Amino acid sequence: MRWLPLESNPEVMNAWSSALGLSTDQVSFTDVYGLDAELLAMVPKPVYAVLMLFPISKEYEAARAAEHARIVDQAGGALKSDERLIFIKQTISNACGTIGLLHALANNSEIPITEGPLTKFLEQCRAKSPSERAQLLEDDCAIADVHADQAQSGQSKVPSSDEEVNLHFVCFVKKIAQPDRPEAEPARLVELDGRKAFPIDHGPIAPSQDLLEAVVPVVKQFIQLSQDNVNFNLIALCQNSA
Repeated sequence: MRWLPLESNPEVMNAWSSALGLSTDQVSFTDVYGLDAELLAMVPKPVYAVLMLFPISKEYEAARAAEHARIVDQAGGALKSDERLIFIKQTISNACGTIGLLHALANNSEIPITEGPLTKFLEQCRAKSPSERAQLLEDDCAIADVHADQAQSGQSKVPSSDEEVNLHFVCFVKKIAQPDRPEAEPARLVELDGRKAFPIDHGPIAPSQDLLEAVVPVVKQFIQLSQDNVNFNLIALCQNSA
């Protein structure tokens, strides 16, 4: 199964989210124009999730394989799923944009979403495995229709669904270690990528940091793997300015 790729564009993402019930007058997606402190400060707070579009290179694929082997080895081959996270495997080609958006919204329970196809899908996901969630997405006509509409609404030329695309979306979210006692230990920075076998824990978020600041060192690692490629883009899901 192949979809058209979604453009890395806040307007497209807000239209996608609004069509599925997000109250974009309260929370919306916005561009992150750079990694310098003054540019990060332009993004309204709080930031609930960060989506990154990046090029898939040979160097990245080698690093991804090494990361997988290291984590599996450290876990003794017995990785347990984290029930506090909704993680969806990607089985549909070019669906990484929609999966990134789903990861952003599914793992922020405080975000206002009107009851409808999206809330129904997320509720069905809760008791399922990542692969079962992938099947739910394959079978969900409402989300597929919204994706198709928005994939053709961006500013870039729309490629065919058969065209090979070497750009990929991942999502970064904050995982609260103890939801009933959030002050007990630091939150964790988690990368959700449907091409990977499991969520990637990038470590604690310092009390003085917000999610966007915590993401910066990880983004720089991605950039170092593709120094000759400038096709990187960051979009934050954040509270609208008052």
